[in-house]
Amino acid sequence: MKPKTYVETSLVSYLTSRPSEDQVCAAHQQVTRTWWWMGRKTFDLYASQFVLDEAAKGDSEAAARRLAALEDIPLLEVTEEATALAARILSGGGLPSQARVDALHVAVATVHGMDYIVTWNCKHIANAMLRSRIEGICRLAGFEPPVICTPIELVEE
Repeated sequence: MKPKTYVETSLVSYLTSRPSEDQVCAAHQQVTRTWWWMGRKTFDLYASQFVLDEAAKGDSEAAARRLAALEDIPLLEVTEEATALAARILSGGGLPSQARVDALHVAVATVHGMDYIVTWNCKHIANAMLRSRIEGICRLAGFEPPVICTPIELVEE
């Protein structure tokens, strides 16, 4: 059985954006592209309506590329349980109040038993300073949180 992996919006943005002139960003884009094609074989990928909503924002051509990449990715249901967990993540200090959608990404993935959340959102989601708080809140609520990571951490040699 393949590991279940929640694809957060930032990953799709890196996947479909024009090549960056910034060397670090360009490297992240390349890792993302490598992971995406490898990941399709290695992981069962999932998203949520929040990913689609975020992917649809901004420049219409870029949004169309993001949405096309997500076309065949199954969507996880946004349940009351997930909404409640997101509220706990925010109220418990796992994420700042302005990161509501990020809390919802984490909560939806957690409630649905994902093994991983793959993201480039290192400000809130894949942030080492916040990760243990997020995980603790999820465990206190009775859930085992997924491993939160960037594609770099999921690339096999």
